[in-house]
Amino acid sequence: MKIKQEAIGDVYVVRLSGQLMGGPDADAVRETILSALNQGYRNILIDLKDVSWVNSTGLGILMSAHITATQNGGKVKLMRISSRIDSIFMVTRLNTVFQVFDKEDEALASFEGETSEGQKS
Repeated sequence: MKIKQEAIGDVYVVRLSGQLMGGPDADAVRETILSALNQGYRNILIDLKDVSWVNSTGLGILMSAHITATQNGGKVKLMRISSRIDSIFMVTRLNTVFQVFDKEDEALASFEGETSEGQKS
């Protein structure tokens, strides 16, 4: 699992590649998201374009990120998931939890106008 991260305005973008599963990779993803929240970012966008597989631990990481961000007044949104992973989201009904976008500009724009306390400016 490779992780790239960058801030685009008030949104912290986390780009993942590889397989989102357990072990050290899971810890690294979790730490990346917690670090962004600790830096004051409340809006997290996770790019899954280059993720080939997600298992139950990976889904747990995404849910944990969602819960943590929500508790801190923020949101986690996803973009560019493959059809294979999209089918997992449909079966697990996580498609009702996360907003998913096909394009980065649409995903970033979706955060505009949303207010959250403590949002980094």
